[in-house]
Amino acid sequence: MAPPRPWLTILGIGEDGRAGLSPKALAELDRAEVVIGGARHLALAAPVAAQTIPWPSPFADGYAMVLARRGRPTCVLATGDPFHYGVGAELARLVPAEDILCLPHPSAFSLAAARLGWSLPDCDCVSLHGRALERIIPRLQPGARILALSWDGSTPGQVAELLKARGFGASTVTVCEALHGPRERVRRSVAADFSIPDVDPLNTVAIDVVAAADARIVTLAPGLPDAFFDSDGQLTKADIRALTLAALAPRAGELLWDIGLGAGSVGIEWCLRHPRNRCIGVEERPERAERARRNALALGATALDIRIGRAPAALDDLPAPDAVFIGGGASEPGVFDAAWAALKPGGRLVVNAVTLETETLLGTLHARHGGAMRRLAVSRLEPVGGMHGWRAAMPVTQWVVTKP
Repeated sequence: MAPPRPWLTILGIGEDGRAGLSPKALAELDRAEVVIGGARHLALAAPVAAQTIPWPSPFADGYAMVLARRGRPTCVLATGDPFHYGVGAELARLVPAEDILCLPHPSAFSLAAARLGWSLPDCDCVSLHGRALERIIPRLQPGARILALSWDGSTPGQVAELLKARGFGASTVTVCEALHGPRERVRRSVAADFSIPDVDPLNTVAIDVVAAADARIVTLAPGLPDAFFDSDGQLTKADIRALTLAALAPRAGELLWDIGLGAGSVGIEWCLRHPRNRCIGVEERPERAERARRNALALGATALDIRIGRAPAALDDLPAPDAVFIGGGASEPGVFDAAWAALKPGGRLVVNAVTLETETLLGTLHARHGGAMRRLAVSRLEPVGGMHGWRAAMPVTQWVVTKP
């Protein structure tokens, strides 16, 4: 017996409207009892014989409306490829895959790459639609090609200003507007002299990145320069930070707890290791929490979630971490126990100590739980009168352990 026919069709549509739909897509549109989509999508698909319902505001209310029609032929319209920063992924979390038929249209990324002659696998694709503009900062690498979905017509100008401020003013910014439709325009400008007026709200920004000698580049290696972080002195320095990140061993999509966030350097660099990495930073001093938030935005680490409070109480009800870093407050009663209890099996815990009291505690914990301990000592060359000498930083005792 043939499997049941999917009741939900997710149909990608472009600026060319019905003319760009395949015969199969048109047949599904005609078969539907109800067609749901944004006002622009419904206008592009017209004429539609079925009942049409505009997607509601707030947007999340639309999912319940779709689910209420379970089992009856329903069509949801979306821009381009519904599973590329589109509504498809959220619907697929609510509706089994066998109940869905998706017929995508070329995505904005595909269309922009085709117009520019760029190899799509060699481009960094990012959405700035409803997301922080700073997400683009880690992708600003010399020679990179970036395709970014815009929030509205102001996004290209804002991107150009960000490029100028960070030393990438020589980059070429191409604004691709309403691609694949009658209003299509492709216009270029150098970021430093950006002057593209009246940008259509439906646009994709393409950036051919050129870095000046003094450009502020977020490199791919851990241990970013200390000068990249504003701090009041509560900062894990670059050399120790690089070794700490190596000990934490971040993997794609993992969550870190950074307890005693300080300037946020470890949590920020954790997030920068992979676009899907997240960090919850716990800091009891509001001024430090605010400083860490600014540091995170300045480096594009938008997945740092800062909680103001004192551990261990501030750890209650947080999602279980894949790794934990305790950079401050390890000797506070209950902090280690709470972190260890919450840590997932196979998760890594790293504690850095600079005081004898915390080092003594780490010795006790090492005897109880195993793991590895090491003492990290760094000396830096500094002026001594008219000459130079080595000045030793305070040594750091580091305990690294994996939860069974």
